[in-house]
Amino acid sequence: MENFPALADDAWEWWGAAIDESQEGRWVRDDVERAVVADVTAATNALHGGRLPPFTEDDWYVRIGRISNWAGVIRLAARAGGWELQPVAGRTPPRPAGMSELLSGIYAMAEQAETWMRQLIEEGRTPPEKDMARAECSFCGPGTMEDLESFFYDR
Repeated sequence: MENFPALADDAWEWWGAAIDESQEGRWVRDDVERAVVADVTAATNALHGGRLPPFTEDDWYVRIGRISNWAGVIRLAARAGGWELQPVAGRTPPRPAGMSELLSGIYAMAEQAETWMRQLIEEGRTPPEKDMARAECSFCGPGTMEDLESFFYDR
């Protein structure tokens, strides 16, 4: 992705649309959606020991892997629940937003991390530090994807 900041902004817009719908009571998760969010949270433990991002002292494989691992988890979650992952770049999320939009927003950035991992393995190329730091700050630490469950009030 040539313009990761724009992709990240779009991804947050999709994620935020779903969270807003939930917090305002227009989207009340069903049992399957609650279970999927709990499973996604459990499967994506960043194993950072409570440190805050960016994790510049960690190896690039670890840094990128923390984010790229989300992609496979989100694909499995979407398949399990029958939700379609939609492209978010340059698109406004549909309303009402729900689980598909939430997963699509998360997936957009995780999928980019998969690309970064391939580039690292195949070409020895790392992403720009500012893009990696932004991804880490989106997925790890308080108020991020790592705290996904805490954004829902329907428990």
